[in-house]
Amino acid sequence: MDMKSLYLLVPLAPLAGAVVAGLFGKTVGRRGAHTVTILGVLVAFLASLAIFQDVLAGNTYNGPVYTWLVSGDVRFEVGFLIDRLSVLMMLVVTFVSLMVHLYTIGYMAEDPGYQRFFSYISLFTFSMLMLVMSNNFLQLFFGWEAVGLVSYLLIGFWYTRESAIYANLKAFLVNRVGDFGFLLGIGLVLAWFGTLDYAQVFQAAPQFSNHTISLIPGETWSVLTVICILLFIGAMGKSAQFPLHVWLPDSMEGPTPISALIHAATMVTAGIFMVARMSPLFELSETALSVVMVIGAITALFMAFLGLIQNDIKRVVAYSTLSQLGYMTVALGASAYGAAIFHLMTHAFFKALLFLGAGSVIIAMHHEQDMRHMGGLKKYMPITYWTALIGSLALAGIPPFAGFFSKDAIIEAVGASHLAGSGFAYFAVLAGVFVTAFYSFRMLFMTFHGTERFRQRHHDEHHHDDHHHAVEPKESPWVVTVPLILLAVPSVYAGWVYIEPLLINGWFGGAIVVAPAHDTIGHIAENWHGVVAFVQHGVLALPFWLAVAGIATAYVFYMVRKDLPELVRRKAGILYTILEHKYGFDEFNDWFFAGGARKLGGRLWRWGDVTAIDGWLVNGSARLVGRIAGVVRHLQSGYIYHYAFAMIIGVVVMVTWFVQP
Repeated sequence: MDMKSLYLLVPLAPLAGAVVAGLFGKTVGRRGAHTVTILGVLVAFLASLAIFQDVLAGNTYNGPVYTWLVSGDVRFEVGFLIDRLSVLMMLVVTFVSLMVHLYTIGYMAEDPGYQRFFSYISLFTFSMLMLVMSNNFLQLFFGWEAVGLVSYLLIGFWYTRESAIYANLKAFLVNRVGDFGFLLGIGLVLAWFGTLDYAQVFQAAPQFSNHTISLIPGETWSVLTVICILLFIGAMGKSAQFPLHVWLPDSMEGPTPISALIHAATMVTAGIFMVARMSPLFELSETALSVVMVIGAITALFMAFLGLIQNDIKRVVAYSTLSQLGYMTVALGASAYGAAIFHLMTHAFFKALLFLGAGSVIIAMHHEQDMRHMGGLKKYMPITYWTALIGSLALAGIPPFAGFFSKDAIIEAVGASHLAGSGFAYFAVLAGVFVTAFYSFRMLFMTFHGTERFRQRHHDEHHHDDHHHAVEPKESPWVVTVPLILLAVPSVYAGWVYIEPLLINGWFGGAIVVAPAHDTIGHIAENWHGVVAFVQHGVLALPFWLAVAGIATAYVFYMVRKDLPELVRRKAGILYTILEHKYGFDEFNDWFFAGGARKLGGRLWRWGDVTAIDGWLVNGSARLVGRIAGVVRHLQSGYIYHYAFAMIIGVVVMVTWFVQP
């Protein structure tokens, strides 16, 4: 079997699983649905391992697989670029996806939408793989939209819940904003470079470094700066960077396996991956790099603050994801692309672990997510507890756990950067360490230690019926705990094993390009005396002690003086209110967007429904509609997506039309 068919196998195996589970879910039943999708992802994982070995042996690949359309000189094709960067992403995506697939058997066991769910997560895996393996902007955009679509279907998975539908709409609208910027960026690439192939664009980019473009009359901008910032707006939507971060906390309305796979480990890192892949462009624009760094820094610090006051266990983890994505973005802005991808990888392991651990707790508590109704779960759920502890230590950045290495590398790289905004960014990533350690251990203590707060609650509610005080939370079944253990393993060792190859020895090779002036990782490499020395240096440095202080503070607040949180809340006054309202973004969006949309919607409805639809459509087609309605119910949440897709394709057609020489 040659390598090319092996490359094809990676995305197509999960796609086949998704098709079988999705279209023949009734026929194959639950067993069938999970067997075929898990097999598909397992095959993709094993194939990725084989490709990884092959790439290490020095065989990279860049070429078309299928030509979709030729317009003038521009070819629109499906193609793969297999190098050190994409193969690492393939491994992370397929491994985490495999763990989540297994876990889902236990988590969704009671759910009527079981087959549909498996079909979606497999489809997601396919889309994400197409995104990271692509060798051109067109396919990147296809994968970009496809992961967005699946994310959308999954956030609204329980489509009878009002909150899920609202969260869905929000994710959808925010991502449209990001994707519009992304699409304009791709349009500009096509207009200036006349090709959508990465290799050709990167090769030609330096010649354009002093070309300018006049967007507003009288204002000239560097073309590459505009392209990079537009592409980065796409990354801000997907990777939930401030101010497009508002959709991610709400996406917690989807089932927990999704939170782990999509909203922590893979889809949200698509933006990070994309900027790293575009390093040859970003390196030519210091302005763009500064924008990336500052936006990342704001996200890293201010989203961490919001994690401090959440009581919903999944939302704490969601804000921590936002904050960690901010760290990766800061690394990108500091030109430490390798450090960003390294943190992407370690974070994928420990954050998926934390989400699945939270899910395990949620199952044991009969779908209770409020940490104020938990406590003392350690003795009932030992496996969940110990794996969650490993995840929390990795997140807080305590050596030898994975998070310490990647986070310290980012902090050092930012410290070495001389770009505008690097001072603020350095402060933000340092302060973020303390806050991160505090909220991660606040979660651990509130959930697993201290008094058992679920007893009294059941007592209050059901004092008339006795059998309820005996609600004993119990350890989750093996399909839940095995993925936890398998994710805990790399959360322990992935840091010290991989830091030297990934960062110091230039492991990414030509996949990532850094201008000598921006070489912040080179600065770390110069002072590199081995992993042990890195840890020794790290343990004496400020970030480590900030992390320890954060854990200690959480211990005092939630284990020793339990009256302190309330006291601080009263003293903080306005600050607490600001955090409680999440800086007022939601209020602003509701007022600004929803208000406008309601007015517009009202007008359209009066014209559309009343005249056109009621007049002649309804009466003639009522009988047909009855038949179709059954089928459409499932598709309904997809409709709004189709409109947007039509809009986007319209824009593409327009751009192509205008760009024709």
